[in-house]
Amino acid sequence: MAWRQLFLASCLSAAVLLTMLQEGTGASVGTRQVARQDVQEDVKQKIFMQESDASNFLKKRGKRSPKSRDEANAENRQKLRADELQREYYEEQRNEFENFVEEQNDEQEERSREAIEQWRQWHYDGLYPSYLYNRHHI
Repeated sequence: MAWRQLFLASCLSAAVLLTMLQEGTGASVGTRQVARQDVQEDVKQKIFMQESDASNFLKKRGKRSPKSRDEANAENRQKLRADELQREYYEEQRNEFENFVEEQNDEQEERSREAIEQWRQWHYDGLYPSYLYNRHHI
């Protein structure tokens, strides 16, 4: 329990310290704040496009125009990857089913072998080999 209290106290002190540091930098109005705003605007310009550029980007080609080689290659890679994943999935399913069938067959063979062994022990007449055609009927 003490470690929880210690952890909470350290988190609380870290939060208080961070808020105090932010208020301290916000209170010192000067070139830092102006420079920070300029940096933020530069970052926004790097991340976001102009509206005209964005619309041109989305309207790169019409519906009936042929695809570029890069687009076709990208689509082919996606299709090949999907086919590969589907093949792996069905192969895994097939392997699981084959293992299941093999286990079922093994169990059936074991039951059959045990039944045959019990039948042979019950009908054993002291002769070897103990087949039906060796029996002596009176």
